[in-house]
Amino acid sequence: MLTVYPSFYPRFRCAAGNCRHTCCAGWEIDIDEETAARYAALSGDLGDKLRRFVERDPLPRFILGPGERCPFLTDGDLCELILRGGEDLLCQICRDHPRHRSFLPGRTEVGLGLCCEAAGRLILTDPEPVFLLTEGTEDPEDEAAAALIRLRDRALVLASDRRLPLRERMERVTALCGGGMPGGTAGRWADFCLGLERLDEGWTDILLRLRDRGDAADREGFRRYMTGREQEYEKLFWYFLYRHLLSAYEDGDPAGKAAFAALSTRLLFLLGALHWEAHGFLTVEDQIEYARMYSSEIEYSEENLDAFFDELWGGTWND
Repeated sequence: MLTVYPSFYPRFRCAAGNCRHTCCAGWEIDIDEETAARYAALSGDLGDKLRRFVERDPLPRFILGPGERCPFLTDGDLCELILRGGEDLLCQICRDHPRHRSFLPGRTEVGLGLCCEAAGRLILTDPEPVFLLTEGTEDPEDEAAAALIRLRDRALVLASDRRLPLRERMERVTALCGGGMPGGTAGRWADFCLGLERLDEGWTDILLRLRDRGDAADREGFRRYMTGREQEYEKLFWYFLYRHLLSAYEDGDPAGKAAFAALSTRLLFLLGALHWEAHGFLTVEDQIEYARMYSSEIEYSEENLDAFFDELWGGTWND
């Protein structure tokens, strides 16, 4: 089995109590059956508390408290289970977060999700181009998977080619994948997002601003302002390609996945431009926060992500 991961991946460390947006609140936290059985058998007061705050029907999950907080999240935003029993006591989803995985025959690719601010900071602030690291060996018997991997690897190299403006890289990547740059105004994409499930009212406010002002944003002025920080949008494009392009193995639509990467980068650029126009600046922390919200609202909702992929099937906007 071959394991693949980005060059920044080994440097990830959870911010724990220093995180502004804990991953232990606002989400349903499902518990895998093996861990649920361990919780049911655990002795002592911790076992009693686990049985009191874990529901079994229809699937094992934590019973969230006020503010949709995990019952094991302390007042200092630390995990009581880790403090008392170590990470081995966590369920699978908590051990994995914010990691994401793609599975192909003989191969697992691992990355970090932008919904985590520590991951976002690591991804967006590294000035060097990203490259892939591997462990283990692969038996490339599946030609469809091998062809998609070759396509994805070419796309990632092209996305990091700093001899070209990012816009041209995005155009070449989407063409390489069999499609093109997605059309549609900022207002139309904002309306599209407003029609999806939303978790945070702050995200609604951002989308309304994008709908009302996104098409009039001073793109060129913002590009000049971002001189020296262009790699932040390169890293976003690279991230979306790495995370999603291999999912075309299941549906046969690399063009749509590349279009999603380009569109997501474009929308985050416009959100940055609107922030700059309103405040006169866009800090790196602002950038990380916009990426975190976008990822949380779109990538971490299977329904929302599928809606985007359906809309971008073949690499174009469906009017």
